[in-house]
Amino acid sequence: MVTNTSGKKKTAVARATVSDGEGRVRINSRPVELVEPELARLKMLEPFRIADDDLRESVDVDVTVEGGGTTGQADATRTAIARGLVQHTNDAELRDAFMEFDRSLLVNDVRQSEPKKWGGPGACARYQKSYR
Repeated sequence: MVTNTSGKKKTAVARATVSDGEGRVRINSRPVELVEPELARLKMLEPFRIADDDLRESVDVDVTVEGGGTTGQADATRTAIARGLVQHTNDAELRDAFMEFDRSLLVNDVRQSEPKKWGGPGACARYQKSYR
C-alpha cells in the first residue's frame, strides 16, 4: 500500500510517499542520514522516535521538499512523515501519541510572515521622521 501526504510550514511544502519496505527514509532523493544541519535531521526523524522502531523498519518514506529555509523544510517534512505514518498504519493510538507529543506533527502551522509595506523597512517599522 502506498500513501501520499503533505506538510507545510511558512513557505516550505513537503510531499511524502510512505510505502511498505525496509526502513529507507529519503529526503529529496538523498538518505536522511546526509541531511545537514543535524538539528534539522533530528526534527525530521521525530515521528519515528515516538512510533516504535519496528514501524520504521517496515516502511520506506520518500519526501520531496521545496521552498522556505532549512528549519521550515524540517518542520514541513516532519508533518508530512507523521501524517503518512498515521494514514499508512491506520492506527488511532499512534495518532493520539503524535497529538499528545506535539499537535504540529499532524496539523500544519498556518502562520505566515507579514508582508512588507511602503513607508518603512519592514512590515510595521516606519522610516525615521525629521522635523528639521
